[in-house]
Amino acid sequence: MAAKDTELPYLRRCVALATEALEAGDEPFGSVLVGADGTVLAEDHNRVASGDRTRHPEFELARWSAAHMTPEERAAATVYTSGEHCPMCAAAHAWVGLGRIVYVASSEQLTVWLAELGVPAGPVRPLPIREIAPGVTVEGPVPELTEIVRALHVRFHRPQG
Repeated sequence: MAAKDTELPYLRRCVALATEALEAGDEPFGSVLVGADGTVLAEDHNRVASGDRTRHPEFELARWSAAHMTPEERAAATVYTSGEHCPMCAAAHAWVGLGRIVYVASSEQLTVWLAELGVPAGPVRPLPIREIAPGVTVEGPVPELTEIVRALHVRFHRPQG
């Protein structure tokens, strides 16, 4: 998918948030929630290093949207993210009724990268969003930024000594 020029700033912000997560010692994922009018409403990065493996940014944005947005506002919003939602986050997104998702790197790409790095598979299958939440509009990957996201994962899993 070629991201629209107007969407690249949101996606670049996701990459910056993923970089912030990495610099804080966490896995490099970042997400931005954008309203129908283009306003950034909320953003977050991964916080699983705390020991709570549910502290994904997409899950946090779903919770935030449920507390701060009407159902109509949620449906019209877009979640931009550095990596495709995991099954937990895809389910949360669908349950709160958020709209479209645009991701930089797919779960399939991440799975390949982690295998190349010798990272053991996690406890949850990395299913595509469409298998978990078939009614959600999903777009990605975004080739313009994919290699940057890949490099962040390489840095996390192969830290320089």
